[in-house]
Amino acid sequence: MIGTLEEKPRLEEIRDNLKDRIAEAEREGWFGEIDGLSTSLAAAEDKIAQIEAQQEKKQSPVFLGLPSLSQLTARAGEANE
Repeated sequence: MIGTLEEKPRLEEIRDNLKDRIAEAEREGWFGEIDGLSTSLAAAEDKIAQIEAQQEKKQSPVFLGLPSLSQLTARAGEANE
């Protein structure tokens, strides 16, 4: 499930906190903690990327196409009948 744009600031806060905790674990030599925190960090970054991709998709224009000349002339011919 993709999160919403309203969740993004909280996820960014979580991501930043996880980075700080990983740095602390590295300084303190808590190698067992680093794995779990890194997994959580990857999940938070993935969720943020999903939200950003969803937002970009919503903001991008949708090309609906243009009718070809033969489609236009066929319609014009039907209208004249």
